[in-house]
Amino acid sequence: MRVRPALARITPAVALPERVIPRAKIERNEPEKRSKSMANTPQSKKRARQNLRRLEVNKARRSRIRTYLRKVEEAIASGDKDAAQNALRVAQPELMRGVTKGVFHKNTAARKMSRLAARVKALG
Repeated sequence: MRVRPALARITPAVALPERVIPRAKIERNEPEKRSKSMANTPQSKKRARQNLRRLEVNKARRSRIRTYLRKVEEAIASGDKDAAQNALRVAQPELMRGVTKGVFHKNTAARKMSRLAARVKALG
């Protein structure tokens, strides 16, 4: 069977580019896998390494805060006011610590705390 010339023109003759590695899969010790063309100077290479380390730390901290907030939500959903108040009391300093560490904006944290406190207060 002959290949028609029109189809031969459509198929690419060049190799496809390498698959882009998501940020989550980058190893701590191999920051240059992410993008070899971004950082050129030693200072920018070091900054890229630092950014990857901070990304991991901030991701863990954000996840921890979300876990505390989820516990408050679950206590509210169950209707247990005492458990909700205790969970909120534990979650509040954790959320504020996220603000001081730069994970959340202070207004975002204040808004979350205000809404959760109002929902806990509304439990009867």
